[in-house]
Amino acid sequence: MQLISGFTKSLHSGCRRTVLPALVASLFAMAAPQAQGQSLFSPAIRVNQDIVTWYELQQRQQFMDLLGIPGSSETEVRDALIEDRLRKQAMRDAGIRATPEDVQSGIDEFASRGNLSTDEFLRLLNEAGVSRETVRDFVADQLSWRDYVAIRFLSQARPTDDEINRALGQGGGGGLQVLLSEIIIPVTPQTLAQAEALADEIALLPDQESFSAAAAQYSAAATRDNGGRLEWLSITNLPPALQPVILGLKNGEITDPLSLPNAVALFQMRGIRETSANTPSYSEIDYAIYYLPGGRSADTLAKAAKLKEEIDTCDDLYGLAKGKSPEVLDRVTASPSEIPRDVALELAKLDPNEASTTLTRNNGQTLMFLMLCNRTRDLGEDTSRVDVANALTQQRLQALADSLLEQLRAEAVIVQQ
Repeated sequence: MQLISGFTKSLHSGCRRTVLPALVASLFAMAAPQAQGQSLFSPAIRVNQDIVTWYELQQRQQFMDLLGIPGSSETEVRDALIEDRLRKQAMRDAGIRATPEDVQSGIDEFASRGNLSTDEFLRLLNEAGVSRETVRDFVADQLSWRDYVAIRFLSQARPTDDEINRALGQGGGGGLQVLLSEIIIPVTPQTLAQAEALADEIALLPDQESFSAAAAQYSAAATRDNGGRLEWLSITNLPPALQPVILGLKNGEITDPLSLPNAVALFQMRGIRETSANTPSYSEIDYAIYYLPGGRSADTLAKAAKLKEEIDTCDDLYGLAKGKSPEVLDRVTASPSEIPRDVALELAKLDPNEASTTLTRNNGQTLMFLMLCNRTRDLGEDTSRVDVANALTQQRLQALADSLLEQLRAEAVIVQQ
């Protein structure tokens, strides 16, 4: 149902960062898959009354390889094309087909994201062995499926006012939670350019596995040991400015790199859900920062880990700071919108009296022992109702579309060569 799902987002960003020409060049040395003793235009798969040719298998495989998508084995490519045929059959029965103007606009969007003209974009793909017709058919199918799903399920997917209230944590009846993965790349003035380039490359990663691998290798957050995976978070715990960014993500999509003090952050959406538990928003956050010299050195991180074991509450930090410079400890009470973004992101992951040692200051030379003291509940509404409604609708449309596709596949007659 998405025009540009996981791998098309990669192409958007890849073109923009001039990755596409390098990918194209690498494909000239690749041998296209071809079945022994088969004509390229003979049937490779029959899906009910429709066929998939060996040529289409070859084209899809080259297309996925060009976009840098893992999962382009013959089995996975076959599964993708079987689903294409099932979608086409459903859309054909419903009389839904994207207009030529919409298809052209979709291709134009691909090209413009990479600062390419449409002709340049299609020529690069063609030079890599992917025909213009393959691209046009792919875009047309994605657009048509999006329209079909909306027409068939939109009335079921739209949330009621009460459901939006619950997702916002109002009315005492529930909330909206997101499942994210994170990568926090520390930077100094000397490493800023390198970190930004790395973040740009990570933003192109096509799936959760590769994002998790990058988190384990590059992230400074404690979640690196878990591939960057966070637990479910209430959307109202996140910084207000970040909430619409996160709600705008589809499953598997990655944010653009986010600039933080002394770091660059990226987030990947892994899931979104409604909960029956109340998830309120907050008017004030009370937190403390104890500064440790030495940055992220092994010695300083060991001291911070020991502090975590010894400190029970924020008030305990006053005893540590006694007799030291006043600058060693900050105790802050602020509204969520007033808190620095990197601090707010860390606080969103914490329960009261839990601590984070991810952040630094002073160009990475000072480690922040950040502790959440308390949150003050707010009955107001920081998150846009429109953002929440759109996120709920897209979540439900995706679930309904996936369920329909599973049903179509279960009922289909599929014969593979």
